[in-house]
Amino acid sequence: MTVDGPRSTAPDVVDVVALGESMVTFLPSVPGRLADVPSFERAIGGAESNVACVLAAAGHSVRWAGRVGADGFGDHLVEAIGAYGVDVSAVRRDPARPTGVYFRTAGDRATDAHEVAYYRAGSAASAMSVDTMDLDAVRSGRVLHLSGITPALSAGCLGLTRELTARRPGRPLVSFDVNHRPGLWRDAGDGRGPEVLLELARGADLVFVGDDEARDAWGLEGPEAVRAALPEPAVLVVKQGATGATAFHGDRVTSVPALHVDVVAAVGAGDAFAAGFLSATLRERPVRERLRHGHLWAAAALTVPGDLAAPPARDHADRLAALDDTAWGRLRLGPGWTQDGEKPGDRAGEGADEEVRTP
Repeated sequence: MTVDGPRSTAPDVVDVVALGESMVTFLPSVPGRLADVPSFERAIGGAESNVACVLAAAGHSVRWAGRVGADGFGDHLVEAIGAYGVDVSAVRRDPARPTGVYFRTAGDRATDAHEVAYYRAGSAASAMSVDTMDLDAVRSGRVLHLSGITPALSAGCLGLTRELTARRPGRPLVSFDVNHRPGLWRDAGDGRGPEVLLELARGADLVFVGDDEARDAWGLEGPEAVRAALPEPAVLVVKQGATGATAFHGDRVTSVPALHVDVVAAVGAGDAFAAGFLSATLRERPVRERLRHGHLWAAAALTVPGDLAAPPARDHADRLAALDDTAWGRLRLGPGWTQDGEKPGDRAGEGADEEVRTP
């Protein structure tokens, strides 16, 4: 980890480099309005660093690239993300700008009662640019994972994302999670957010987008309409919430229904899905299994209280991903399923008529 600017030493090649803003998150000790919460617990938050942490926890070699302040919160982020096994050598410390933080309520993010208070304007992450990041380190993965949050932070961040999604020989596989955040684009005073996100997605090799995002950002209804607007990516994954997910790859289309999940907290599922899909991609699994791994890793996030959850053990997830369609449809996952010693795939393989459930 170096101060402020890029370095010139050649980095080791890793499975995935994830570039983006990470912030210190303050989680409420009790439910209720932010005005009424007496205390908060500190955690970490950030779409790209979440993906990095979960992939590292699953045994992949991962590097997180970003900028944080030369302050205590920056220390916490670097130490906490590094504790997952993530390489943080490409993180830059900014002596002039603070680390971003945010506070949120305990309620479901989908409800009107949910509150989030961001303190990220002028943050160290907003100073990411082609000139302030080590592009050799950023491009040193088999996969480079980006999201649509970064280009909304500043003109420099947008320029950096454009540089990294530009199609050129020898670049890593570029993964792009659209992550449309209208509030960020409004705060930036840029009404072109949807247009910019479409442009950046067209430069990626692998794109993740929710059908709700596609509808809100681009007025597109249904996976086929999204594919018509985004024909360039080699793989396009349209997430359809509780319905499932559809992947367009070449001239083929693969859909996998979502799992039945006893949800503890509806947070972190999107990042976990991307991580699961990327993990299976790195292992060259068939697209159907990549989607199933996405659903399984999302289920791991949905069945714990926080944003980050340990992914299922590889052999356990592979066993579930290989279930036949009937057994997959009967599978129901609840809290603790990733640590469960029972292997539901064993029972499913016997063709049992009862619901396959774990734990």
